[in-house]
Amino acid sequence: MDQDEILARITAMVDDEKRLRASLASGEIDGVTEHERLAAVERQLDQCWDLLRQRRAKTEFGENPDDARVRPSSQVEDYQS
Repeated sequence: MDQDEILARITAMVDDEKRLRASLASGEIDGVTEHERLAAVERQLDQCWDLLRQRRAKTEFGENPDDARVRPSSQVEDYQS
């Protein structure tokens, strides 16, 4: 995935988060379902942001950004920027 594809995926996931919150507010889904789905989206978002940071760092230091790889969510969750 290149930088533009990663950013597009991040945008889509942020939109998913908004839809989930709206679905909860309108009563279409319950809080448990919203929480489970949001947790999954947030894990994927963490991975995408991490991949984007890896690609940018590799580019900055003259390395091939295509060598960046998606890391397990357990490794990238709760990173602080």
